[in-house]
Amino acid sequence: MIRVVIADDIQILRQGLAAILGQDADISITGLAANGREAWELCHREKPDVVLMDMRMPEYDGSWGITRIKEDFPEVKILVLTTFDDTETVEAAINSGADGYILKEMEDGRVIQSIKAVCAGIRVFGDSVFEGMRRQMSAAAGSRQTKAAEGMRFTERERELMRCVAQGMDNKEIAAELFLAEGTVRNSISRLLEKLNLKDRTQLAVFTVKNRLD
Repeated sequence: MIRVVIADDIQILRQGLAAILGQDADISITGLAANGREAWELCHREKPDVVLMDMRMPEYDGSWGITRIKEDFPEVKILVLTTFDDTETVEAAINSGADGYILKEMEDGRVIQSIKAVCAGIRVFGDSVFEGMRRQMSAAAGSRQTKAAEGMRFTERERELMRCVAQGMDNKEIAAELFLAEGTVRNSISRLLEKLNLKDRTQLAVFTVKNRLD
Protein backbone atom coordinates (compact mmCIF):
# COMPACT_ATOMS: atom_id res chain seq x y z
CA MET A 1 0.00 0.00 0.00
CA ILE A 2 1.35 3.42 -1.01
CA ARG A 3 0.75 6.04 1.68
CA VAL A 4 0.07 9.45 0.10
CA VAL A 5 -0.17 12.99 1.47
CA ILE A 6 -1.83 15.61 -0.75
CA ALA A 7 -0.77 19.27 -0.48
CA ASP A 8 -2.88 21.89 -2.28
CA ASP A 9 -4.24 25.22 -1.08
CA ILE A 10 -7.63 24.69 -2.76
CA GLN A 11 -9.72 22.60 -0.38
CA ILE A 12 -12.20 21.21 -2.90
CA LEU A 13 -9.34 20.17 -5.18
CA ARG A 14 -7.37 18.28 -2.55
CA GLN A 15 -10.55 16.60 -1.31
CA GLY A 16 -11.48 15.65 -4.86
CA LEU A 17 -8.01 14.23 -5.47
CA ALA A 18 -8.24 12.25 -2.27
CA ALA A 19 -11.56 10.75 -3.34
CA ILE A 20 -10.25 9.80 -6.79
CA LEU A 21 -6.88 8.43 -5.69
CA GLY A 22 -8.38 6.62 -2.73
CA GLN A 23 -10.37 4.41 -5.10
CA ASP A 24 -7.17 2.71 -6.20
CA ALA A 25 -6.51 -0.47 -4.23
CA ASP A 26 -2.79 0.31 -3.93
CA ILE A 27 -3.12 3.86 -2.58
CA SER A 28 -4.04 5.07 0.90
CA ILE A 29 -4.52 8.81 1.53
CA THR A 30 -2.97 9.53 4.93
CA GLY A 31 -3.36 13.30 5.09
CA LEU A 32 -4.38 16.55 3.38
CA ALA A 33 -2.36 19.76 3.62
CA ALA A 34 -3.07 23.35 2.58
CA ASN A 35 0.58 24.37 2.16
CA GLY A 36 4.16 23.14 2.27
CA ARG A 37 4.49 23.44 6.04
CA GLU A 38 1.38 21.37 6.71
CA ALA A 39 2.71 18.72 4.32
CA TRP A 40 6.02 18.68 6.21
CA GLU A 41 4.20 18.36 9.54
CA LEU A 42 2.10 15.49 8.17
CA CYS A 43 5.30 13.70 7.15
CA HIS A 44 6.36 13.76 10.80
CA ARG A 45 3.08 12.21 11.92
CA GLU A 46 2.02 9.96 9.06
CA LYS A 47 5.31 8.81 7.48
CA PRO A 48 3.95 8.77 3.89
CA ASP A 49 5.66 7.14 0.92
CA VAL A 50 4.70 9.92 -1.52
CA VAL A 51 3.72 13.57 -1.16
CA LEU A 52 1.64 15.02 -4.00
CA MET A 53 2.68 18.67 -3.87
CA ASP A 54 1.31 21.82 -5.49
CA MET A 55 3.88 24.57 -6.05
CA ARG A 56 2.12 27.90 -5.57
CA MET A 57 0.51 27.98 -2.14
CA PRO A 58 0.22 30.81 0.43
CA GLU A 59 2.72 31.31 3.27
CA TYR A 60 4.70 28.10 2.74
CA ASP A 61 4.88 27.15 -0.93
CA GLY A 62 5.82 23.90 -2.61
CA SER A 63 9.54 24.69 -2.77
CA TRP A 64 9.63 25.27 0.99
CA GLY A 65 7.80 22.02 1.63
CA ILE A 66 9.93 19.97 -0.76
CA THR A 67 13.17 21.28 0.73
CA ARG A 68 12.17 20.63 4.34
CA ILE A 69 10.69 17.21 3.64
CA LYS A 70 13.78 16.09 1.73
CA GLU A 71 16.02 17.35 4.53
CA ASP A 72 14.13 15.45 7.23
CA PHE A 73 12.74 12.53 5.22
CA PRO A 74 14.97 11.89 2.18
CA GLU A 75 13.24 8.56 1.57
CA VAL A 76 9.87 10.24 0.94
CA LYS A 77 9.15 10.72 -2.76
CA ILE A 78 7.68 14.06 -3.83
CA LEU A 79 5.60 14.34 -6.98
CA VAL A 80 4.68 17.89 -7.96
CA LEU A 81 1.12 18.24 -9.29
CA THR A 82 0.45 21.79 -10.44
CA THR A 83 -0.96 23.92 -13.25
CA PHE A 84 2.33 25.71 -13.95
CA ASP A 85 4.96 24.44 -16.38
CA ASP A 86 7.05 27.61 -16.76
CA THR A 87 10.82 27.21 -16.50
CA GLU A 88 11.14 29.11 -13.21
CA THR A 89 8.60 26.95 -11.38
CA VAL A 90 9.93 23.68 -12.80
CA GLU A 91 13.51 24.61 -11.86
CA ALA A 92 12.42 25.60 -8.35
CA ALA A 93 10.79 22.20 -7.84
CA ILE A 94 13.69 20.19 -9.23
CA ASN A 95 16.33 22.20 -7.38
CA SER A 96 14.38 21.70 -4.16
CA GLY A 97 14.51 17.94 -4.65
CA ALA A 98 11.24 16.92 -6.36
CA ASP A 99 11.20 13.39 -7.77
CA GLY A 100 8.67 14.18 -10.48
CA TYR A 101 6.61 16.98 -12.00
CA ILE A 102 3.22 16.58 -13.67
CA LEU A 103 0.34 18.90 -14.52
CA LYS A 104 -3.20 18.91 -13.16
CA GLU A 105 -4.58 18.54 -16.68
CA MET A 106 -3.27 14.96 -16.70
CA GLU A 107 -5.88 12.20 -16.73
CA ASP A 108 -6.67 10.58 -13.37
CA GLY A 109 -5.28 7.22 -14.46
CA ARG A 110 -1.95 8.73 -15.45
CA VAL A 111 -1.70 10.60 -12.15
CA ILE A 112 -2.14 7.27 -10.35
CA GLN A 113 0.48 5.65 -12.59
CA SER A 114 2.86 8.54 -11.89
CA ILE A 115 2.44 8.14 -8.13
CA LYS A 116 3.25 4.44 -8.38
CA ALA A 117 6.24 5.09 -10.64
CA VAL A 118 7.71 7.74 -8.34
CA CYS A 119 7.20 5.46 -5.35
CA ALA A 120 9.19 2.80 -7.22
CA GLY A 121 12.08 5.22 -7.70
CA ILE A 122 11.31 6.33 -11.27
CA ARG A 123 11.52 10.05 -12.01
CA VAL A 124 8.36 11.22 -13.78
CA PHE A 125 7.83 14.37 -15.85
CA GLY A 126 4.78 15.44 -17.85
CA ASP A 127 5.16 15.76 -21.61
CA SER A 128 5.21 19.57 -21.73
CA VAL A 129 7.52 19.73 -18.70
CA PHE A 130 9.98 17.31 -20.28
CA GLU A 131 9.87 19.21 -23.57
CA GLY A 132 10.66 22.46 -21.78
CA MET A 133 13.56 20.83 -19.93
CA ARG A 134 14.86 19.39 -23.17
CA ARG A 135 14.78 22.76 -24.94
CA GLN A 136 16.55 24.47 -22.07
CA MET A 137 19.22 21.80 -21.74
CA SER A 138 19.70 21.78 -25.49
CA ALA A 139 20.27 25.54 -25.57
CA ALA A 140 22.64 25.49 -22.59
CA ALA A 141 24.70 22.49 -23.59
CA GLY A 142 24.32 22.53 -27.35
CA SER A 143 27.76 23.71 -28.41
CA ARG A 144 29.56 21.53 -25.86
CA GLN A 145 27.63 18.42 -26.84
CA THR A 146 28.03 19.06 -30.57
CA LYS A 147 31.79 19.27 -30.13
CA ALA A 148 31.72 16.09 -28.07
CA ALA A 149 29.96 14.27 -30.89
CA GLU A 150 32.42 15.37 -33.56
CA GLY A 151 34.61 12.47 -34.58
CA MET A 152 32.81 10.10 -32.18
CA ARG A 153 31.63 6.86 -33.71
CA PHE A 154 28.54 4.96 -32.64
CA THR A 155 27.58 1.41 -33.47
CA GLU A 156 24.20 0.76 -35.05
CA ARG A 157 23.03 -0.73 -31.74
CA GLU A 158 24.08 2.39 -29.86
CA ARG A 159 22.20 4.56 -32.34
CA GLU A 160 19.09 2.40 -31.95
CA LEU A 161 19.29 2.73 -28.17
CA MET A 162 19.75 6.49 -28.40
CA ARG A 163 16.77 6.85 -30.73
CA CYS A 164 14.58 4.85 -28.33
CA VAL A 165 15.67 6.92 -25.33
CA ALA A 166 14.98 10.13 -27.28
CA GLN A 167 11.46 8.84 -27.95
CA GLY A 168 10.86 8.49 -24.21
CA MET A 169 10.84 4.69 -24.04
CA ASP A 170 11.68 2.96 -20.76
CA ASN A 171 13.99 -0.06 -20.54
CA LYS A 172 11.15 -2.57 -20.88
CA GLU A 173 9.81 -0.88 -24.01
CA ILE A 174 13.29 -0.63 -25.54
CA ALA A 175 13.93 -4.31 -24.80
CA ALA A 176 10.73 -5.26 -26.63
CA GLU A 177 11.48 -2.91 -29.54
CA LEU A 178 15.04 -4.18 -30.07
CA PHE A 179 14.49 -7.80 -28.97
CA LEU A 180 16.99 -7.53 -26.12
CA ALA A 181 16.96 -8.53 -22.47
CA GLU A 182 15.97 -5.68 -20.17
CA GLY A 183 19.25 -6.05 -18.26
CA THR A 184 21.19 -5.73 -21.52
CA VAL A 185 19.37 -2.49 -22.30
CA ARG A 186 20.08 -1.10 -18.84
CA ASN A 187 23.79 -1.95 -19.03
CA SER A 188 24.14 -0.64 -22.58
CA ILE A 189 22.58 2.70 -21.68
CA SER A 190 24.87 2.98 -18.65
CA ARG A 191 27.88 2.44 -20.93
CA LEU A 192 26.56 5.08 -23.34
CA LEU A 193 26.20 7.61 -20.52
CA GLU A 194 29.75 6.87 -19.41
CA LYS A 195 31.06 7.10 -22.97
CA LEU A 196 29.43 10.50 -23.50
CA ASN A 197 30.09 11.76 -19.97
CA LEU A 198 26.38 12.36 -19.41
CA LYS A 199 24.51 12.12 -16.11
CA ASP A 200 21.16 10.61 -17.03
CA ARG A 201 18.69 9.55 -19.73
CA THR A 202 17.33 13.07 -20.10
CA GLN A 203 20.75 14.37 -21.10
CA LEU A 204 21.17 11.39 -23.44
CA ALA A 205 17.84 12.22 -25.11
CA VAL A 206 18.89 15.86 -25.54
CA PHE A 207 22.29 14.80 -26.92
CA THR A 208 20.62 12.48 -29.43
CA VAL A 209 18.20 15.12 -30.72
CA LYS A 210 20.76 17.93 -30.73
CA ASN A 211 23.19 15.90 -32.81
CA ARG A 212 20.43 14.58 -35.07
CA LEU A 213 21.04 10.98 -34.11
CA ASP A 214 17.32 10.30 -33.69
